[in-house]
Amino acid sequence: MPRHHQRGSTASGGSQRQLRVAETVRHAVADILSQGSAHDPDLEGHIITVPEVRMSPDLKLATIYIMPLGGRDTEIVLAALERNKKFLRGEIAHRINLKFAPDIRFRADERFDEAERIEKLLRTPAVQRDLNSDSEES
Repeated sequence: MPRHHQRGSTASGGSQRQLRVAETVRHAVADILSQGSAHDPDLEGHIITVPEVRMSPDLKLATIYIMPLGGRDTEIVLAALERNKKFLRGEIAHRINLKFAPDIRFRADERFDEAERIEKLLRTPAVQRDLNSDSEES
């Protein structure tokens, strides 16, 4: 088997091509949303961040993670993006140079919630006590 087929792409988040295409799709979606090209009343009142796009290994599916500013109305924004999926896919196809336009799906980015949960956990008295006892032993 050739060496380039033996590399494990799942540990690093995908192949270089997957990462490059995902970043190109991310920029295209962010531009489309910031320009207000999708004329939907539920999208017009929101500033939407696109922190990550993940591509399938065959580059035919793009999972686009979004987060509205402040994390409010996430379900409304996701529903509006789902309604405009066909338009957005066409716009992405015009902006990137791929043989096939990838199917797209939208997910809420929950990394911010996870980071906040960890931050709260680190501020609990039990963790602070353990951190202070470790520093006193050193």
